[in-house]
Amino acid sequence: MTQNQEKSSVTYSISDLAREFDITTRSIRFYEDQGLLSPGRRGQTRIYSLQDKVRLKLILRGKRLGFSLAETGRLFDLYDADRSSGSQLQTMLELIETKKADLQQQMDDIKVVMMELSSAEQQCKQALEELTAET
Repeated sequence: MTQNQEKSSVTYSISDLAREFDITTRSIRFYEDQGLLSPGRRGQTRIYSLQDKVRLKLILRGKRLGFSLAETGRLFDLYDADRSSGSQLQTMLELIETKKADLQQQMDDIKVVMMELSSAEQQCKQALEELTAET
């Protein structure tokens, strides 16, 4: 058996993946319900392939980066339909641009809130000093 054949024959149980990625089996079943994972079956037992494991890793990475499950699914669909991945890369660039703009807006909003909080903090400290000076 070649090394690639050995890799492709590696399988994982749902509990193996849950343990490895520190998530619940319920989460994995949810991703399956959303069409993002499609494990094989042996009776009632789910059998996950290396591809499923890689997809799960990408789903979790996408979530950390702020991608929705629908966006992740869209990328998977593009990859499955177009193995040259040109359209997938173009879509990924568009999604990245959108996420960067969203994050920049959040950073700008956070800066404004921080300034407002600092101003309120200063006013509270000043009012407290005035109160303690009067007593």
